[in-house]
Amino acid sequence: MLISCHIRFATYWFRLTRIADLAIQLHRLYLALRGDGSLMQDSYEKGNVMFIRVICVSLVAVCASAQTVPQAQQDRNDKQFVLWQKLASRINDIDRNLDGVLGVAILDLTDGHTFLLHADDVFAQASSIKITVLAELYRQAQESGAGKAKLTDLYTVQNSDLVPDSDIMGGLTPGVTRVTNRDLATMMVAVSDNSATNVLIDRVGMPNVNALMASLGLMHTLLRRKMMDIQAANQGRENVSTPREMMILLDDIYHGKVLNKDMTEDFFKMLSTHKESFLPRLLPDSVRIANKPGELEGVRNDSGIVFATNRPYVICAMTGYLKNERDGEAAISGISLAAYEMFDRLGRASEYGRVVSPNNSKP
Repeated sequence: MLISCHIRFATYWFRLTRIADLAIQLHRLYLALRGDGSLMQDSYEKGNVMFIRVICVSLVAVCASAQTVPQAQQDRNDKQFVLWQKLASRINDIDRNLDGVLGVAILDLTDGHTFLLHADDVFAQASSIKITVLAELYRQAQESGAGKAKLTDLYTVQNSDLVPDSDIMGGLTPGVTRVTNRDLATMMVAVSDNSATNVLIDRVGMPNVNALMASLGLMHTLLRRKMMDIQAANQGRENVSTPREMMILLDDIYHGKVLNKDMTEDFFKMLSTHKESFLPRLLPDSVRIANKPGELEGVRNDSGIVFATNRPYVICAMTGYLKNERDGEAAISGISLAAYEMFDRLGRASEYGRVVSPNNSKP
């Protein structure tokens, strides 16, 4: 292997020096045709000759370093790149066949590889914005200072809290039933209870949610109204984000940039609460998924982390201008299946591409 690398280095050196000599001769011919032959020009020429040689030496160094990558690693990277290309092809086919606008961001949490499609387009988030509320709740609970919300803080349900699509809060007894912030968060995640979400927004503070997003550089991820505030929505105050920014948020939380280890684990345990959603729809029931879908007229979204064996990944799929919302749901589920099938194989495969299943006993 080492001899092979030296041979490749010598080959690159020979080729680049020949290119450098040709470039220098062309430069001299240019100066000769100009014909002024001054000392300043001579100095200028020498400087350019040196610059050309430095550039060529730098190119040789880069090529040489690239050639020292172990061949097995390079082969594995090449094979995996083919899988990413095929994933992209499947997603692009889904995009072409969808009567609406689609944005996708997928991040391999093992090696950082990404797939992005319209990833910087801003989409209405619907209930997917609740991920940001949950993140701020856990951040405040971690700080545990004065004026910070704690997971164990108690709250007495009020009749004034109730808004549509509140399947659990709507069945509790106002003025009597007491719940904790953790209870409210569970309602918000599991059944997307809008009343529970609005109470949490009041308790953690909408400005604090947006300040957390800004601190992470997520300038297009904005909580601008409570749930079911139709008047605010009509005024253009929509809750928004982009596929890339939601991907970055989940990645930052996963890697401990927002919460400590214990809080991070609890956050994803909460977000993994079973729910009706689009990302898991076609996946095996055994796969753990921490996600939050969203639904509005013309809009279907789902963002989360899929904990595929040995290969967890972030996936954020957002749609808008849908002619048929069910088509949007099917598109997200199809993209999720395509991604899972790739990551599942990557997580169970050797560097040569052999996929090893638990019940596989063949040599």
